[in-house]
Amino acid sequence: MEANSRWVTLTAVAPVAWGANYYVTHEFLPADRPLYGAALRALPAGLVLLALRRRRPRGAWWWRSAVLGLLNMSVFFVLVYAASQLLPTSVASTVMAVSPLTMMLMAWPLVSERPRAAQLACAVVGLGGVCLMLLTGVDGTSVPGVLASAAAMLVSAFGHVLNKRWSVGTDVLASTAWQLTAGGLFLLPVAALVEGAPPALSAPALLAFGYVSLVATALAFVAWFTGLRHLSAGTVGLIGLLNPVTGVLLGTVAAGEVLTVQQLCGLVLVLAGVVLGRTRRDGPPPQEGIRHPSRHGSERSGRLLS
Repeated sequence: MEANSRWVTLTAVAPVAWGANYYVTHEFLPADRPLYGAALRALPAGLVLLALRRRRPRGAWWWRSAVLGLLNMSVFFVLVYAASQLLPTSVASTVMAVSPLTMMLMAWPLVSERPRAAQLACAVVGLGGVCLMLLTGVDGTSVPGVLASAAAMLVSAFGHVLNKRWSVGTDVLASTAWQLTAGGLFLLPVAALVEGAPPALSAPALLAFGYVSLVATALAFVAWFTGLRHLSAGTVGLIGLLNPVTGVLLGTVAAGEVLTVQQLCGLVLVLAGVVLGRTRRDGPPPQEGIRHPSRHGSERSGRLLS
């Protein structure tokens, strides 16, 4: 139980960092450069992790890195950047809280993790809190922004479950570095073609990109993917509810957004979903390709899922 709590705590680093990322992007980064914004988030983070873990992809991981980099980094980062610029911090982050339910449903066919009734109930409680927080008439809410945030949620949920399926037996730092680097390399030529020359960045913008790339990307994704190794996708999804909690609180404290009674009630429901979802010891089911020791003491090493 103690070890399980450590994985939960480590995983929680990611949604807290992502919740703060909405505010940083909205306040300090150029609003009209989502492609460059996403590229400058992914590529430096990938190169830093590659410097820490100097390994190249092997075999199927060349194309897997490309697929996961496109989903988890390229498309996701562009959509999140757009949502952060089009929506208030509190609204942009709350839409992502639908992710737990989505991840549970996707994990069932992809990694054979059947969601428990308690997990589904907690996800529904959290989703009810999201609805209360979102449907508050906050100034600045736009349909394109909500659609961008919802699309980001769907893309990331699918990409994260796919990463869980494929990453058995691989090094977390290395596989995260490959995805981030691939995602950044995909984005750079597209950004140059669509948005022209890179934007001129002020000192605050450079510092903001430092946070976005190193903390909200490199550190956060290593923590998140590590959590997916040791916890079920449903549990990791519930921990992700800390994303909107962080976004709402930061938007209220730092951006001057008003926290209404309705939002406060929604916030309590979201936190209840996280807490109730953690009342039982949880871990990932045995994964295909991992062999446990036999009664004679022999043990096979894990293999990548195909």
